[in-house]
Amino acid sequence: MAADRKDSPLTLICILVTILLDMVGYGIIVPVLPELIKDLTGGGVAEAAVFGGWLVFVYASMQFVFSPVLGNLSDRFGRRPVLLGSLLGLTFDYSMMGFAPSVWYLFIGRFVSGVAGAAAATATAYMADITEPKKRTQRFGLIGAAFGLGFIIGPVIGGELGEFGPRVPFYAAAVLAFANFLFGVFVLPESLDKAHRRPFSIRRANPFGALLSLRKYPVVLWLMLALLLFTTAPQAFPSVYNYFTIEVFKFTSSQLGRTLGLFGIVFALFQAFGVGPLVKRFTETPVVVVGMLAAVVAFTGIAFIKHEQWVYLYIVIGAVSGLAAPAINGVLSRQVPDNAQGELQGAVNAANSLATIIGPLAATQIFTYFTYGEGSPGYFPGAPFIGAAALTVCAAVLFTGIALRFDLGHKPSVAVHPKVPEMSPPGQMNIPNPTRQRDESEPVEPPV
Repeated sequence: MAADRKDSPLTLICILVTILLDMVGYGIIVPVLPELIKDLTGGGVAEAAVFGGWLVFVYASMQFVFSPVLGNLSDRFGRRPVLLGSLLGLTFDYSMMGFAPSVWYLFIGRFVSGVAGAAAATATAYMADITEPKKRTQRFGLIGAAFGLGFIIGPVIGGELGEFGPRVPFYAAAVLAFANFLFGVFVLPESLDKAHRRPFSIRRANPFGALLSLRKYPVVLWLMLALLLFTTAPQAFPSVYNYFTIEVFKFTSSQLGRTLGLFGIVFALFQAFGVGPLVKRFTETPVVVVGMLAAVVAFTGIAFIKHEQWVYLYIVIGAVSGLAAPAINGVLSRQVPDNAQGELQGAVNAANSLATIIGPLAATQIFTYFTYGEGSPGYFPGAPFIGAAALTVCAAVLFTGIALRFDLGHKPSVAVHPKVPEMSPPGQMNIPNPTRQRDESEPVEPPV
């Protein structure tokens, strides 16, 4: 049955639609969140940015702590119930934020959402379940495209709905999350059969377990550091962009939605149609570097623009950075055997969560300091984007060094030769490959 699912177009469509609807629900609230915070606090843009940063911090911290717990639960009960539970949590989150009488209700909503926010990691693990190793980079690109498409539709709808009031998009997001839950209940199958599940262990359910379990793969740890740097830098865009454009250009929620929609369009196109062909033609390494350099150009350009027309150009350039993440994930996926893919995805999710803890808080604090902060060396709202550009340069230099040191462009994939790990996987999601068992005569490749 698992083998049939591996090649099932319906299963692939189901998980992509689930991701799409989840991202639409998230994107709907983005253009109006600054206005809602301002209404609840009575403050200005700078104060709203600080609260926005702390809201993201609460969400990401809870996700960082609870993702391994949910991952181990998915090992015990399957991917499907974890994903459905996450969607119900999001329904409660958006409802709570929509009806919030004070700003502290927003924090409660983000706390709940962070605890239940395993949809992306579970979806990635689900995709690895149903995809052979050589196709994973392309499939991860499709996941990114679904996120991008959701970010096209969501902010545009949210921006237009925001014209009727800052709370209306939250109600719409709650409805979408619940619709997504119903879609999963009736359509989405389970990808992890009962024969390959394991008991839940609280000892393994910790945010650092997946990273520690991968220490036997040195190249993976270096790549994870590069990924952490790269994923921390772009947090400046979703965290500060709204406040930056409101401060500098007096953007309305409708304008915010349209510019973010443009970003989503180009981002989705590059991940859907660019990652696979470019990796096939040039391998992952140059694709990663090009994506990172595009991010540097975009961040630097946005930081110094004086006319709103230039926003659109740098958003398009910045969307090219969408090439990098799935390519890095593809490189990582080839460095570990099939039955360690769960550990790897747990580690990737831990790194992404850590980035969303550090990045937004740092970006919003920098924005506030250089906008209205006492003791600031000068008025410079674009300061967070300069910091993001510098961090991306560091990530690009580190990744290039790793690629040259370990010859990643010519190194054969480890994932095509699964082996039994020396320790039970302590990471977030264990994803064995039930369709392929190693022959006793087949040599076992040593850890890299």
